[in-house]
Amino acid sequence: MTLGILVGGGPAPGINGVIASAASEAIACGWRVVGIYDGYRDLASGKTPVTTDLDLDEMSRIGNSGGSILRTSRTNPAKDDATLDRCIAALMAMGIRYLLCIGGDDTTFGAAKIAERTNGRIGVVTVPKTIDNDLPLPDNAPTFGFETARSVGSQIIESLIEDARTTTRWYIVVSMGRKSGALALGMFKASGATLAVIPEEFPLQTELATVIDTIAGAIVKQRARGREDGVAVVAEGIAERVSVEALAAALDTAERDSFGHVRLADVPIGTVLRDGVRKRLSELGVHATVLAKDIGYELRCAKPVPFDLDYTRTLGYGAVRYLAEGGSGALIALSGGRVQPVRLEELLDEQTGRIRTRLVDVTTEAYRVARDNMTRLEPWDLQGAALERIAAQTNLAPAEFARQFAPAAAV
Repeated sequence: MTLGILVGGGPAPGINGVIASAASEAIACGWRVVGIYDGYRDLASGKTPVTTDLDLDEMSRIGNSGGSILRTSRTNPAKDDATLDRCIAALMAMGIRYLLCIGGDDTTFGAAKIAERTNGRIGVVTVPKTIDNDLPLPDNAPTFGFETARSVGSQIIESLIEDARTTTRWYIVVSMGRKSGALALGMFKASGATLAVIPEEFPLQTELATVIDTIAGAIVKQRARGREDGVAVVAEGIAERVSVEALAAALDTAERDSFGHVRLADVPIGTVLRDGVRKRLSELGVHATVLAKDIGYELRCAKPVPFDLDYTRTLGYGAVRYLAEGGSGALIALSGGRVQPVRLEELLDEQTGRIRTRLVDVTTEAYRVARDNMTRLEPWDLQGAALERIAAQTNLAPAEFARQFAPAAAV
């Protein structure tokens, strides 16, 4: 029996923990374990990929490290039927009986298609990995890597908070999070930043001016409280909520991955927001130093925190036990400390046929406590004495300030 292990998508802290735990358990079962380099990349092209036999001695040394000893790629194995067939044929030629795929929504989607097409000839299992925390796991469990990314990101933001206070400036910190604002919101809550701006707060085709006014309004409100510094944490996925026309230039030139997604790292949303906020503040007669800072790549290969070390070892073990017991076509999750396989077809969105995205639920207390601790324009700020105090920081009369900032306060 041969178990193949591959990693797809972006790196996340804890990958090596899954690899080490899964390989150790598979070896205990008497299986051969083959690590497949570069995810689906060579498989999808029909090539025999570069591989390595994983042994216990090597596994004992990698479990606590960041990165991925098998590297990773964003290749889509289910791009079309021909690509999927090539991928399966390559796996069969390698003698792979079981396949463990470590990845996020796109990797999980590819694994689901391989499991469906092979119909038991290859046992397929996936382990959820993404710092975006956007896979629909049972009991709202985090995806592995998220807790480490939040911890490391929060430390960076804490330093920026001190720099902002020391130099009297504002930072717009852009966080990874294509669809979900979970990481941005989590880092905001853990670091004590001034506000977070996440996609779930805005409808589709939101005006860019509304997002800009959300940040500019927070700067003005902060000044009314006697502070001229702050940090706004913005999820990069806000770029997908803003109308295409507003970001047309950036989107036209941005590179797309094999799944057709715009690489949001190539969309200068931080620069767009920085320049927009600077211009808006100038119109209001407010002088402030505003800088943009991206946080993302620094988080993905960090050494895992204890939570993710513990979590990934259980996930890797559970994946192999599931396969050994005859299972296939499931994602391994934990519920109440117990391994819970979730059928891959249960994760698909009926309308899109893709893996469902877990978004931040803005109706929960977990979001409400974050919102209540933000400095941000709210509807009651545009009334009475509060309005007069805030508008006095600008060159607008109170009534005009309320009219212009009503859309941002309504978010």
